[in-house]
Order: sequence, then C-alpha cells, then structure tokens
Amino acid sequence: MATFDPKPVTNRRVGFISTRFSGHDGVSLESAKWAQILWEDRHTSFWYAGLLDRDPAVSLCVPEAHFTHPENEWINRRIWGVTHRSQLVTQRIHALAAYLKTTIYEFVNRFSLDLLIPQNVLTIPMHLPLGVALTEYLAETQMPAIAHHHDFYWERDRFSINSAIDYLDMAFPHRGHNILHVVINQQAQEQLSLRKGVSSTLVPNVFEFEKEPPPPDEYCAGFKRDVGLEEDDIIILQPTRIVPRKGIENAIRLVGRLNNPKCKLVITHESGDEGVEYQHMLEELAREEGVDLRIIADRITDVRQTDQEGRKTYTLWDAYTHASLVTFLSTYEGFGNALLEAFYFRVPVVINRYSIFIQDIEPKGFSLTLMDGFVTTGIVKQIQRLTGDLAYRNRITEANYRLATRYYGYAPLRRNLQTLIANLPQPH
Repeated sequence: MATFDPKPVTNRRVGFISTRFSGHDGVSLESAKWAQILWEDRHTSFWYAGLLDRDPAVSLCVPEAHFTHPENEWINRRIWGVTHRSQLVTQRIHALAAYLKTTIYEFVNRFSLDLLIPQNVLTIPMHLPLGVALTEYLAETQMPAIAHHHDFYWERDRFSINSAIDYLDMAFPHRGHNILHVVINQQAQEQLSLRKGVSSTLVPNVFEFEKEPPPPDEYCAGFKRDVGLEEDDIIILQPTRIVPRKGIENAIRLVGRLNNPKCKLVITHESGDEGVEYQHMLEELAREEGVDLRIIADRITDVRQTDQEGRKTYTLWDAYTHASLVTFLSTYEGFGNALLEAFYFRVPVVINRYSIFIQDIEPKGFSLTLMDGFVTTGIVKQIQRLTGDLAYRNRITEANYRLATRYYGYAPLRRNLQTLIANLPQPH
C-alpha cells in the first residue's frame, strides 16, 4: 500500500480533482479562490479534470473524466431514472473507474502530491465512475484529503430515482478516516450529518472584497452600444444561466411592472445543457409583458477579446459595471455567487428568499429588496427608488460591501483553510 510522509503546515503540494476546471461555474471559480489563498500561504496547487483552462504545466487533463464524455453519458442514461441496472452497466462502471484510478495515481505521482482536494466529485454523481475511482484511491493510499462539497445528489430531483444506490452509499461522499469534509451552507451540513453520519466544516463561497473592483475603463465604455442599448437605458441584470430554478419569469414580471421603457432586462448566459424550452417561454412572456429582454451570452466571454465576426466581447464584470439593479430570484441555490458579485460591484439586488438565503445570509443584515415568490407593489416601489435615487442607492450598496467583506471576504476563507490543513488526519 502506498503511504505518504507527514508534511509541515506550509509547502504542501495540493491536487485539485473534478470533472472540469474551466469557465465561470461555481466549482471552477471557488477552486481558483482556494488555490490563490493556498499559494499565498506557500502551498502549490495542481489540477486534474476532464476539461481544464489551468496552466498545462501544473495540470493533467483526462478527457474520460469529463461528465460529457460518451462513456459516462452512456452509463448515466442507464442508471438515472431507472431502478434496475444490468450486468453490462456494472461492468462498464468498473472498467471506467479502474482506468480513471490509474490516471489519479499518475496525477499524484507526476506532481509528488501530498494532499488532494476533490471539488464536488464526491458530492454530486454527474460522473459516477470518477467518484468511485477517487474513493478507491483514497481507501488504498490513505492520502489526506479535503472534500469540498457544493451540491449533493439528494438536492437534485434527477438523481432521486436510480439504480446506483450502492455506489451513492460508497462514494458520495467517501467516508474514510483520512478525509475532511467542507460544505457551503448550513442546510448541507445538517443533511450530511443526518444522512451519512459525517461531520463537516461550513465554509461559504467568498469573493476578494479586500481588493476594490477596477474602475470602468475605455474598453467597456461602449458596452451598452455594443449590446444594442442606448446610453440612457437602465440595465436590470440577470447574471445567470437560463434555467428554471433561476426564477427569471419573475424578473420579467418585475420589469414589466416598472412601466419604464428605458428599463431593459439583460441576461448574460445561455441555457447550457438543460434545453431551450424555458428560454422560449421567457421570450414569449417578455413579449406579453412588453419587456425588452436581451440575451447577450454571445457577447460575454471569460476574457475580453474579439470574436470571429470582429465584434468586441466583454466579461461578466463589465456587465456588472453598467448594471443599475441585479435580479436574483432563484427558487433554490446552493449558495448564490451572483449575490456576492453584486455586493462587490456595489449594485443593489432584488432577491427571492430561497431557503439557503433565509438560513445563512439574511441574518447577516444585508440591505436587499426581498421577494417571497411573487412581485408586489411594495417591491416595485423599492426598485423605482433604487434606480432613481443615486444617493440612496450608494448608501445601500456601500453598507452591503462592508458587510460582505466581513463575512465573505478572503480573510475568513484563509482562516478556515489554515485550520483544515492543520487538522488533516495523518496516514496510518
């Protein structure tokens, strides 16, 4: 059995493992923040995934580890939404897991790692064989690990009927003595303890509030014009993907009730892999409500650049710079990164009181326009004041920025990571 020598609290070589580290999804963003804090504390990070935008010199890209790999999709079609699993499916799960386990051994050996941080890969079974492979690797080697859990399988209806309960019990999450567990909200902490008998540390998502956002520059000055808006238009920003749980229909109804043709609802992302039916419904609803709805996903990229048509593209941060209000009317969120982003760019927020917000965020005392599932006259009046009274808006957003720095800045994350690393179990 492979063993690992104990290391000092500094100078750890840390391996992050997931299905992808690329783009603006929550796992990719939060893992990069963790890596930054670890680097500042003299730890070096390395990356393993099926899709990567990290430095190739410190990465191992294994295409079979991505959740859209054909073999994994073949398996998923035969284990979710059904209650019986054939022998062939089991064999192919084992075969893919066995191969992926060899690549994890390769990853650890190539970069001489002494700590792994699985990012959601032992949490939500979008790639069940990868979770099995990592569980077996951790059991065989007893390598210390910190499992960062973003959203569990029991939080998603699509995993409720399945033929893989044995694997879910085994690997989601793995419960070895060599692993510490981190969750992002109190509800997940309670459910993990109740369902799996596992204790965990609550580490919310964060943002670098200690560093002021960059001021608007010449590049983003033409943002409104380039997305087809007038300079005096009021951008109501929906900075999310177009998926049903985001509650965008209420954002449309809200903008409609503002009864101001200068108010434009701007959505920054597309539907992704969950279909376009919801988007079509939103477009029809916007026409009925007389709302000018703009979906600008083709103009929002990870970095500023020029697209194939010679058009300038902008980052999500550029969109926040021009926003007068952020709509965040989700029915469910594991945490809510868009809320932190709005605090950072000092944009007021109208928010639906989803359960995690009520339990974890609302008690902190942020000044927000609150909605309980539907748009009211009181909400409309608050939004009209926020978009029309600049002094009032500035007082609200500055207070939110200060509170967010206290609770969701990098300083509390650094303290949490230092404590976790200091308390890592040592190999037997």
